[in-house]
Amino acid sequence: MKKNFWVIITGIVIGIAALVLVAFGNPGNMGFCIACFLRDIAGASKLHSAGVVQYLRPEIIGLVLGAFIVAIAKKEFKPRGGSSPTIRFILGMVVMVGSLMFLGCPLRMLIRIGGGDLNAVIGLVGFIVGIGVGIFALKKGFSLKRTYAQSKLEGAALPIALLVMFILVLIVPSLFAFSTEGPGAKHAPMIISIIAGLVVGGFAQRSRFCTVGGLRDVIMFRDMHLLWGAIAIVVTVLVGNAILGNLHFSFAGQPVAHTDGLWNFLGMALVGWGSVLLGGCPLRQLILAGEGNSDSVIIVFGLITGAAFCHNFSLASSAAGPTLNGQIAVICGFVIVAIVSLFNLAKEGN
Repeated sequence: MKKNFWVIITGIVIGIAALVLVAFGNPGNMGFCIACFLRDIAGASKLHSAGVVQYLRPEIIGLVLGAFIVAIAKKEFKPRGGSSPTIRFILGMVVMVGSLMFLGCPLRMLIRIGGGDLNAVIGLVGFIVGIGVGIFALKKGFSLKRTYAQSKLEGAALPIALLVMFILVLIVPSLFAFSTEGPGAKHAPMIISIIAGLVVGGFAQRSRFCTVGGLRDVIMFRDMHLLWGAIAIVVTVLVGNAILGNLHFSFAGQPVAHTDGLWNFLGMALVGWGSVLLGGCPLRQLILAGEGNSDSVIIVFGLITGAAFCHNFSLASSAAGPTLNGQIAVICGFVIVAIVSLFNLAKEGN
């Protein structure tokens, strides 16, 4: 259990951060959601005009900066990239389509389970199935090819850009759009959000925490190491919600969630498959971006662009359920990941 110390502590820290952020104003069961927060940032940056999901979430900025600081301190800031950038960008968009069909990333899925949302359990089953399909591709030799060393400026570009964005929102907030109602209008004070992001980013960098990696490693290698972090999140949030009186086991009436089981399953299956091909969940991509990985920066841009597409073209679900456009987009997403999987298998003799 000693080797699992940091990943378990990271799970506990994430769980506590999620509970604290909800207590201070974030939407219920959404203390930390990478997909939702990137969607809100896309709205705040005026990439989409959905008025209920526009807010510059400091948690995302803190995550990247926290990972950046710890990576430098540990001499693990190693700028690298150049591996299939276009495919990574497209897969990032596809993962966001699946996330906004489910209404949450894998991290929020765990937090929703800890709040008693049984729809998220269906999402978890889909997530595991999607990861299983992705693993099948890995075993057949799937690869997005090697990365290359890059300049320190290249590696530091995203952390610097996010820091500048945070300063701008403090001194010239009129540059950005802000929701006056809906999930985007519910948020903890900026100081609490940025601190939570910094702390979680630092711990996630230290532990290599990844929701996809945990299940992938159990299925492929029977290695529980990373999965302990996910278990720690669910237990921490479940216990915290029980103490706070926010634990409600049900399908109906859950905050920012819908009850369509099929599309909850398929949305997270798409997220699981796409994330395996990308080498990590959305949270892990932000942490890698903080470490200087420009491939992960490309994926993050894909996620943000995917969020903008989802709200500009009515692909995202709501509490009322999925849209027809969203259902078509998820089916198209499966076609895309299948094509990417097939055409990036290692050829015999290579």
